[in-house]
Amino acid sequence: MGDKQVILTPEGLKKLEEELEFLKSTKRGQVAERIKQAIDYGDISENSEYEDAKNEQAFVEGRIITLEKMIRNAKLIDEAEIQTDVVTVGSKVLLKDLDDNSEFEYTIVGSAEADPSQSKISNESPVGKAVLGKNKGETVEVQVPMGKIKYQILDIKK
Repeated sequence: MGDKQVILTPEGLKKLEEELEFLKSTKRGQVAERIKQAIDYGDISENSEYEDAKNEQAFVEGRIITLEKMIRNAKLIDEAEIQTDVVTVGSKVLLKDLDDNSEFEYTIVGSAEADPSQSKISNESPVGKAVLGKNKGETVEVQVPMGKIKYQILDIKK
């Protein structure tokens, strides 16, 4: 079974590469130093500092493996391929909530870059799935825990 493709913008790929570089070049050394200091304290069988440092080391190494896999399986979104007549990954979509007439804009991104606080939602999220492949003016229904929400797609931009 192959690894899952990770859809990224060039900006998202750069962030992952920067995090990977930091973990490999800086964080690994810091954790190794913590482990060395904890060993210097003596008996490691009852040393919580040693245990904590080893747990952090496991987390850092796991994150490095995850980032390397994501970068290796990255599919970059080519801005030239982003359409404005249909919603695709990379599109900025202006939506109107048909219940309360509120409007908001989301950028549809791959799950690795999703950040709702920056209005970036995953193509795998309920709203992302609902709008993908739809055209300006279309209405979509999104199933949420509190029921269904209807949105109208007001605009699609790059």
